[in-house]
Amino acid sequence: MAVKIRLTRMGDKKSPFYRVVVTDSRKARDGAYIEKLGTYNPLTEPAEVKLDAELTKKWLSNGAQPTETARTILVREGLLQPVAKRAPKTDKKKKENN
Repeated sequence: MAVKIRLTRMGDKKSPFYRVVVTDSRKARDGAYIEKLGTYNPLTEPAEVKLDAELTKKWLSNGAQPTETARTILVREGLLQPVAKRAPKTDKKKKENN
């Protein structure tokens, strides 16, 4: 079973509020989840994030993979290290022709 840390949308139309949850990657976005790790409210300034750090670290050590958005939130909260971005490869043929 592939386990993911991802966001589940809550709230009303045009006022999103998210739960940060651990779920099976094959389940629907708003479907059943294994465990709730916290919440994320993007409407407040700055965005409000409440996470259970111990629980999150436990799931990360057990192999749960965060989605891109969840990874961004975890990096911002200091629970994950940022991933180094690779520079795009240069095309050798284009260099030779110019």
